[in-house]
Amino acid sequence: MPEGISSGKIGFVGLGRMGRGIAANLLKGGADLVVYDASPAAVEPLVSSGARAAASVAEIAAAADVIFLSLPGPLQVEEVVLGRDGVATHMRAGLVLFDLSTSSRELALKVDAELRSKGGTFFDAPISGGPAGAASGDLVLWIGGNGETLERFLPLLRTVCSHARHVGPIGAGTVTKLAHNMLGYTIMEAQAEAFSLAVRAGLDPLDFWEALRLGMVGRQSPLFMLVNQFLPGVYEPPAFALKLALKDVRLASSLADELGVPMRLSALTREDMENAVANGQGDQDSRAYLRLQLKRAGVDIAVDRERIAAAVRSS
Repeated sequence: MPEGISSGKIGFVGLGRMGRGIAANLLKGGADLVVYDASPAAVEPLVSSGARAAASVAEIAAAADVIFLSLPGPLQVEEVVLGRDGVATHMRAGLVLFDLSTSSRELALKVDAELRSKGGTFFDAPISGGPAGAASGDLVLWIGGNGETLERFLPLLRTVCSHARHVGPIGAGTVTKLAHNMLGYTIMEAQAEAFSLAVRAGLDPLDFWEALRLGMVGRQSPLFMLVNQFLPGVYEPPAFALKLALKDVRLASSLADELGVPMRLSALTREDMENAVANGQGDQDSRAYLRLQLKRAGVDIAVDRERIAAAVRSS
């Protein structure tokens, strides 16, 4: 077992498409593992590999030093942790609980308070990487909780993931996962708009995809488009002026209108760009319109450039 938990018993609750791969990697790492799932069929392969089956969540809670949860969502997490026969009712002081599920920030705060009241430690640690990553160990864990305490468990976590990233206090892991997923699906919706416009105009979708790979959008992650202006909050001098970017978006919008292609996300983007130009920001960088969303949310973003450069170097 990894240093720092060599005598600990590890519990795992939830052996679905994600959980079974993670639990298997814990076993490969030498964990003394006890497992539970509502489906006996999900437990059998782990038992065959050396795990012990528990009859209930309560049994795991009473025996384990560290517990991992991998459950469908908040309803299941709340029942497993805070329910009558759940972890909080049957745990021993000193228990450490990692919730790998995609759940809610509100519930993470609630679980943390309950476990702390009983001498336990909680980390919300949702994962990204899918079932294939769970099986191979090529996962990222975004972890919210006490950073100093987390250090003790990093060797254990490295048996199941390639990156265990502490992102802030309790709830920060959940916020990161939810915002990440929302961003990913929104980007795909925006891509669907672009493809629908191109295909309606007569382009072959694969030809269009190959062409996009050669442009700025295809050559780099969209995240790196935020590094020089958005993150530091500096929009002058412009790399490309907003008024010129708006001209391009207007032309694309006119083409969409001509072809009868609905462009809902693009329309919202154009609206912000029009407002920013109308407010005198046309000669600033093309990303200047993004400040309107920050203003609506009541947040400021102005990251020190040295921090940004260090993060880019490490990526």
